[in-house]
Amino acid sequence: MPTTGCGVLELPFAGHPTLGTCHAWLEAGGEARRGSEIVQECEAGLIRIRREEDRLAFEAPPLVRSGPASAEDAAKVAAALGVDPEEMLAVEWVDNGPGWIVALFESAERVLELRPGALDFDLGAAGFHPAGSPAAIEVRAWAPVNGLAAEDPVTGSLNASLAQWLVGSGRLAAPYLAHQGTAIDRAGRIHVSQDPEGALWIGGRAETVIGGSASL
Repeated sequence: MPTTGCGVLELPFAGHPTLGTCHAWLEAGGEARRGSEIVQECEAGLIRIRREEDRLAFEAPPLVRSGPASAEDAAKVAAALGVDPEEMLAVEWVDNGPGWIVALFESAERVLELRPGALDFDLGAAGFHPAGSPAAIEVRAWAPVNGLAAEDPVTGSLNASLAQWLVGSGRLAAPYLAHQGTAIDRAGRIHVSQDPEGALWIGGRAETVIGGSASL
């Protein structure tokens, strides 16, 4: 749950609290009622979570807004990123709750060069790594904090909606690996897979960094 200068903002859906809560619940002794699948509820609805090797993964929730951005919105994105609009392969709404709009670039290298400044909306960018690279795409995500772009090292909600767009449009095929956080010296690794029914799953490692207990 991110904070703003005026208080606390509750998101309809976010990846970190989804997997983090599940990790904490399992670590505290929670057990799935049916097989290895856990179901959590948030404003976006019932979110399915499963274990994958050494990580947890959630099923990408439905989008509440999708489709190409208008020319006006695309211009706003280009201005925020400080790029020529012609550099962007596409600008798309990929909103599963937080309000994401994302710009797609030809290369991961160009995405890593981006330096947005003033910002008043949630913004993502993605670019393709060369064929044969360990990762398929580089992802970056920014949210406005006091009017400026604050970068998130790993963003489950954006990667989920981005996967729905890129896989659905044939630009990528699952499974694939996404990198995020590189520009701020973080090594985010997001694993995207697709089950036989076509559902996309967004996975990552959850680790306990601080624990505590209470006694009465």
